[in-house]
Amino acid sequence: QVQLVESGGGLVQAGGSLRLSCAASGRTFSSYNMAWFRQAPGKERDFVAAISRSRSTTYYTDSVKGRFTISRDNAKDTVFLQMNSLKPEDTAVYYCAAQIGGPFGTTNLRHYNYWGQGTQVTVSS
Repeated sequence: QVQLVESGGGLVQAGGSLRLSCAASGRTFSSYNMAWFRQAPGKERDFVAAISRSRSTTYYTDSVKGRFTISRDNAKDTVFLQMNSLKPEDTAVYYCAAQIGGPFGTTNLRHYNYWGQGTQVTVSS
C-alpha cells in the first residue's frame, strides 16, 4: 500500500508561481513512476506531467510545456511540480499518482495504482 499526500496549493495571481509537493509513504518510492493530474470543476481528470523512477525521463501535456517542471527526490520520497507563468485555466484540483508498472507517461488514469487526496490551485486573472 502507498499513501500520497499533496501540499502547496493555494491562490495566486495570473503570471505567478506555485510549487506542489507530494510526499509518499508505505513502499519503496523509487520503484514507481510518478505523475500529476488535475481536475477542473465539471471536467474530467487530466494528465499534467510524469517522471520516471530514475528521474531520467519526464513527459508533459502540451498546455504546460515550458511552464511546469516535474521533479522528484527519491531520498525524501517526494515528487514536486513547479508551476510558473500560471494562467486562470490552470485552476483545478491537482493530484499526484503512483504507477507500479505499465507504460511510462500514460495519460490513462487506470494505469495508476495510487492517488493522493488532491490540493486546490486557483489562479485569478
